[in-house]
Amino acid sequence: MAATNDNPRPANTVQLLTADGRFQPSDPAAEYLPYLERLGEDDYRRLYRDMAKVRAFDLEAANLQRQGQLGLWVPSHGQEGAQVGSAYAAKPQDNLFPSYREHVVGMIRGIDPIGIIGLLRGTTHGGWDPTDPAVNNFHLYTLVIGSQSLHATGYAMGVKFDGKVGTGDPEVDEAVMVYFGDGATSQGDVSEAFVFAASYQTPQVFFLQNNHWAISVPVSTQSRTPLYLRSSGFGIPGVQVDGNDVLATYAVTAKHLDDARNGHGPSMIEALTYRIGAHTSSDDPSKYRTDEELAYWSDRDPIIRFRTFLEHQGVGQGFFDGVDEEAADLAADIRRRTLELGNPPVASMFENVYSEPHPLMEEQKQWVADYEASFGGDA
Repeated sequence: MAATNDNPRPANTVQLLTADGRFQPSDPAAEYLPYLERLGEDDYRRLYRDMAKVRAFDLEAANLQRQGQLGLWVPSHGQEGAQVGSAYAAKPQDNLFPSYREHVVGMIRGIDPIGIIGLLRGTTHGGWDPTDPAVNNFHLYTLVIGSQSLHATGYAMGVKFDGKVGTGDPEVDEAVMVYFGDGATSQGDVSEAFVFAASYQTPQVFFLQNNHWAISVPVSTQSRTPLYLRSSGFGIPGVQVDGNDVLATYAVTAKHLDDARNGHGPSMIEALTYRIGAHTSSDDPSKYRTDEELAYWSDRDPIIRFRTFLEHQGVGQGFFDGVDEEAADLAADIRRRTLELGNPPVASMFENVYSEPHPLMEEQKQWVADYEASFGGDA
């Protein structure tokens, strides 16, 4: 666990960029370096652009919640490197199962971010249709902590049963990736998912974003050992990556997704990152963490780190100014469309309870219609 003040990380953590943006791979990074060859200059720019844009989206949504436009907001500030890097490592045919903080992963996969706003405003049941080809296999948010790990594992079992693993055809082979946090590792659902994933050798990556706080409980209380070791007790190998290093996160995730598609079974990635904001807009992190801790992690911001790296690569100010403008436009568009959201029709609450028409739903729908009608035309 050796560390220094200018680059504090456990010695076994995969890292490519130091905290100050220098390309200096750690020893465990050697096997992952070939995966960087898949990225070109345009890809580097896209990584930065998506991190910057979701930061602007996140801040705007938080403001909207404070102004009474959303019932709740779940910030992703500080975790952009882990999310963007992992999302770009996935192929279109891979299925991604989020928790409730992976806003940029959904945007990369093709969802309209107003769907996230609608979900947390309470005007939609899910926010998007994961079967829509435009959404690109990004499943619905899951606010029940850890349950998405079972959803993903069951889906991954189906992928294997369907023979879409290890065929050698890169257009056919599929993998499943599930996102969850350090707090979820204390949930029984995650342990059960590990059991089934290991037993059936599912084509799956468990992507753990360790943001150091399960609401107000520090990770040091939840686990006395590094979390990436937790899956090994179930026979699932784990690796720890600097989650604020978007390049390292990309390379590690790309390798493990490749392994999953090629039939080598499940693995777990622990991305070390930090939740700069509150757990949700209902939380006050100043009650349980120090200003010194917050400042420490703010200095290791994934966007600032990657911007410094790009500047060292010769990327000019014009690019960054353009990204800032795009981010501001996205935030303004989200605000405008949020204020334009109307109330959904009452009947919509019955439409997606069952996959097929159901007599009980029809009965309840009619009861509500009759009840509303009983108030007369001025109701």
